[in-house]
Amino acid sequence: MLNGGSSSGKSGIVRCLQAILPDPWLALGVDTLVDAMPAAMQASEAGIDFTPDGQVKVGPDFVALDAAWAEGVAAMARAGARVIVDDVFLGGAASQQRWQKALAGLEVLWVGVRCDSAVAAGREIARGDRIRGMAASQADVVHEGVLYDLVVDTTRAESLACAHEIATAVSSREARRRRRGSPARLRSG
Repeated sequence: MLNGGSSSGKSGIVRCLQAILPDPWLALGVDTLVDAMPAAMQASEAGIDFTPDGQVKVGPDFVALDAAWAEGVAAMARAGARVIVDDVFLGGAASQQRWQKALAGLEVLWVGVRCDSAVAAGREIARGDRIRGMAASQADVVHEGVLYDLVVDTTRAESLACAHEIATAVSSREARRRRRGSPARLRSG
């Protein structure tokens, strides 16, 4: 489970993880969920709205779909899929608790992806597909109260270096699990 603000480098890390991890891993993220929603839910009070200053506001229809999404991701993991989730915990600790509930009983590696807000804002401009201000507004708030097994910082580190650090942690967990003789659950990058 990767959590970080917009333009923090999560997507690049995910692509690198898929390339270096020895088994196939599915990459699923909040952007996948938003893209799958009906257009009417985007820019809607009931769905999700991105304000001109980069704030993200979610309504009850989005919250319901997001909960179903988390349960669906957990079901895929329970069915044996290796899953990397790329998310933005807009609710900080409350967002993590929602995921913890959905992923109960599964093995999860919680990874914080940090990036200096000025660097993320520069990436946001370079990407051209984000509302200006989103990266700066999310850089710190998404980490408030969230507990991690590992934190990587993309301010100066490349995606591949961060992915190697995460892959090492995943491999260590899998080795411990094999030594205990317990069955595989969720193996998350």
